[in-house]
Amino acid sequence: MLLFFDIGTGELILILLVVFVVMGPKQLPEVARTIGKTINEMKRASAGFTNEINKEIQRLDRETRLNEFLEQRASNAQQQADAEPLASSSAEVAATQPDNRETKTAPPQAEDETGRVERKM
Repeated sequence: MLLFFDIGTGELILILLVVFVVMGPKQLPEVARTIGKTINEMKRASAGFTNEINKEIQRLDRETRLNEFLEQRASNAQQQADAEPLASSSAEVAATQPDNRETKTAPPQAEDETGRVERKM
């Protein structure tokens, strides 16, 4: 915090000496306590502001990710809806055309007495 005010060690000693002379030894502990309390309150307030800012950033990040997810989901649904008529039309064409593929069936395999199929290796 002292770096913010750009106060060096010599200047700090001079300020403390002037405060000691002006306040006197009886009032100095009371002033130090008051300054300490004020600094602690400032730290707490600063931490509170930092926490609130971080919470808001996290909330905005969650909203952004949710919106991106919903947009991606909508575009995927749109792509599927666009591809669906193509798939059904290709299925109709395939149903109307004869199947020219040759079907190969495996040769029958011999069974032993237990009814198990023997495998040739």
